[in-house]
Amino acid sequence: MKLRFAIALVFAAALTRLLPHPDNFTPIGAMALFGAAYFSRQALTLAIPFIALFISDLLLNNIIYKEYYSGFTLITSGWIYLAFGLMMLIGWLVLRHKVNAGRVVTASLGASLIFFLVTNFSTWAETTLYPKTAAGLMACYTAGLPFLKNTVLGDLFFSAVLFGTYEFAARYTARTAPQH
Repeated sequence: MKLRFAIALVFAAALTRLLPHPDNFTPIGAMALFGAAYFSRQALTLAIPFIALFISDLLLNNIIYKEYYSGFTLITSGWIYLAFGLMMLIGWLVLRHKVNAGRVVTASLGASLIFFLVTNFSTWAETTLYPKTAAGLMACYTAGLPFLKNTVLGDLFFSAVLFGTYEFAARYTARTAPQH
């Protein structure tokens, strides 16, 4: 029951990406952290959040944002998946032994920072928007700062929802379970 519920929470969070939302206010970081914290088998830790991200990307890229692409789009940026994997690593390092509010906030802030650093680095490295110099990289990071706020707020909000819902359900289920 716990495993199925955790998987359902991750997929539900992924589907919220399809709803209108402020830029960068998404559940991506929370999904990575939650998977790292609660899926005890390493294969599930990696697979479930990545599959949820991939499916929501397929829907976003081929339905909602299809006018930006020429034809069916399987993957738009490997950098996002790299950032996602690093966010899962942060979650595993910070949350694998104990989940509490302070650790979730710490991991969420770390996930936000990782996402910001990786995705803005990718913009600098793969586009012609910025010169390929240290000053160009700093300009790219500076231009990305307005998006960092919503990334942090989204990671904190969705982490609170995912972790809070799961912990509430686990405690409620334990309290209402028949005593043997």
